[in-house]
Amino acid sequence: MKELLYLKDEQLKDLIEKLFVSYRETFSDSKKVLNKYKIGIAHHKVIHLLSMYDGISISDLLKRLKVTKQSLNRVLKDLIKLEILSFKKDEQDTRIKHVYLNENGKKIFSEIFEIQKKRIYNALLKSSPEEVINFDNVLNRIINE
Repeated sequence: MKELLYLKDEQLKDLIEKLFVSYRETFSDSKKVLNKYKIGIAHHKVIHLLSMYDGISISDLLKRLKVTKQSLNRVLKDLIKLEILSFKKDEQDTRIKHVYLNENGKKIFSEIFEIQKKRIYNALLKSSPEEVINFDNVLNRIINE
């Protein structure tokens, strides 16, 4: 911890602001697509997780999002109306539902991802391999702290 003594509160505040702004900018890039489908960031988070964890259970989705059942149900209802989800009951335990993006959902995710990818890709291209690896390591430590 001694080696981090040079990190002053102002520097940490600056880092937190950069994390906030980078998050805001990355997600604002996709606003046009979200607006086109009349959905918001909460919907985007669900779509993103479903793209990463195909067939995730509702219970695991709740844990990853850290939201209430009520909040998730509202978002899922909206996504069902857009006809982008499919559900399948677990073969061993029929009380468990698995959620999938159907072809429409994958198309929407792809539209959003292509827009976001540009910003991230360009930033990574302008960075050295060591910076990319260190950045990834730091982000993982922030997430898992």
